[in-house]
Amino acid sequence: MQNIENKVVVITGASSGMGQEAARHLVTAGAKVILGARRLDRLHASADELGISHEHCVATDVTKAEDVKALVDQAVKLYGRLDVMVNNAGVMPLANLEELKIDEWNQMIDINFRGVLHGIAAALPVMKEQKFGQFITTASLAAHMVGPSMAVYSATKYAARIVMEGFRQEVKPYNIRTTTLCPGSVATELGNSISNPDLAKWVAEFTEEHAMHPDSYARALVFAISQPESVDINEIIFRPTSQVM
Repeated sequence: MQNIENKVVVITGASSGMGQEAARHLVTAGAKVILGARRLDRLHASADELGISHEHCVATDVTKAEDVKALVDQAVKLYGRLDVMVNNAGVMPLANLEELKIDEWNQMIDINFRGVLHGIAAALPVMKEQKFGQFITTASLAAHMVGPSMAVYSATKYAARIVMEGFRQEVKPYNIRTTTLCPGSVATELGNSISNPDLAKWVAEFTEEHAMHPDSYARALVFAISQPESVDINEIIFRPTSQVM
């Protein structure tokens, strides 16, 4: 929990799951969090629980660059700086390619990949001027492997991971740190977007048997942020002990 107190942290996908749990841990550690997600009512409920004002909540669709910029601008307006940008928003409508779910493919590309780029575009100018900061992107264990029904999802997460590695090398002159978190199965709402009933049932059963609590993600995120400014944790891969793949 060291090196976190009073840090200004923006989190996308903060209305549930891993983003919501990360906000809880960060507020406990003394951070100033600004929450972004499409469901503003859920953000307000989280803010009430955390004891922070609703001005720390911004309705954010990460597929829209202007929304993500408005989220970052709110953090700078409130605190004059940005210490950490957490690109966490994601979806996982798994399906075999032969099902031709083109809208779902585009949704994953827009949120899981383009959303990360929008986060970089919004926060990088602020951190370049400051000459400090940290970007944290939620990828997935799927960024390291692929299986049936996972082709597009894995591709978007791999793309996010690769962008973060190239980004890491580019931002050295600005003293910016970069971290990619690659969790295995976590008990979140991600599986709710799967439209194939058989696959949705399988994922739900797998999640119930194996998945980690979102607390596991929050602790990994807190670990990365809490390191001394001279230490850059670039990637963390973690999964349930019982998860084979």
